[in-house]
Amino acid sequence: MKLDVALPPVSLNDVPANAVAAEEMGFDCLWTTETQHDPFLPLTLIAEHTRRIQMGTGIAVSFARSPTTLAYTAWDLAAQSRGRFILGLGTQVKAHIERRFGLEWPASVTGKLREQIQIMRALWTTWQTGEPLNQRGEYYKITLMSPFFNPGPLPSPLHLFPAIYIAGVNTGLARLAGELCNGFLVHPFHTPQYLAEVLHPAIQAGASKTGRTKQEIVVSASVFTATNASEREFSRQQVSFYASTPSYRPVMELHGWGETAEKLSYLAARGEWGDMPALISDKILSTFVTEADTPQELAIALKERYAGLADRLTPYIPFVSGEKDSWWHDLAAQFAKQ
Repeated sequence: MKLDVALPPVSLNDVPANAVAAEEMGFDCLWTTETQHDPFLPLTLIAEHTRRIQMGTGIAVSFARSPTTLAYTAWDLAAQSRGRFILGLGTQVKAHIERRFGLEWPASVTGKLREQIQIMRALWTTWQTGEPLNQRGEYYKITLMSPFFNPGPLPSPLHLFPAIYIAGVNTGLARLAGELCNGFLVHPFHTPQYLAEVLHPAIQAGASKTGRTKQEIVVSASVFTATNASEREFSRQQVSFYASTPSYRPVMELHGWGETAEKLSYLAARGEWGDMPALISDKILSTFVTEADTPQELAIALKERYAGLADRLTPYIPFVSGEKDSWWHDLAAQFAKQ
């Protein structure tokens, strides 16, 4: 099991120091997010200032971009990092695609994302081997790649295409990951029971559809953690926020907390954010959050909690060099011992 960290929305000027620190502490991957900044720009700096650690978008919003644009960016980052780049994609939700990006929400989420992935790989094949490009689907028609716009093959020995992980909460995207992707990014709003009983069977179903095994798909989970009261309350607030999303309700319903999720949705619709954390009981909190008193104990608890369920873990707490350095060092050191 690998232990990764997530870069918070910091200035590009602060990226190199964070990347170097994450690599020196022994973490396996540094993930960027698409919240307040572009998720791809920091990766060029991570690639430049490190030699071992992987890097990836966790996530970039796929429906906000053309698959051709994504293909070019991923190709360049794969070359610069010498194969350490992971393209992590998420669809976002309808309101953000329509009202934040000003684009159309598709009739089929999995259908459009499937086409995007297929087109990216078709482009990479054309660039690597010269095979003609001819992708026609419901959402895209991509048939033109003249030599002037062809970046050419990845240098040897980078003959493998960039890994593609997709993120999701529900079974549709988990099945698509099993069918077509290298990995599945598990949303932090999950529980081990939901991962075992709902998401893993969906990944298996998708894998079986294309003759793959579930073991071929990396399960990478972002996880809520807490080692003090402040982190517990932060996690409580985040769980209440995510639980208010109607499309995420199956997670709460699995545990019999559907009524609580409905109340949270009602409060969120009214903008009463401050009243929401009180609805997350300690029992709900401990079901979503891995708790411990020290970073060393947290490392042990994470490995026990996710044994057989995840191949890599990313604490939801953002990694910032100079803040909690000893805490992060102790977490990584103990995790490596287990």
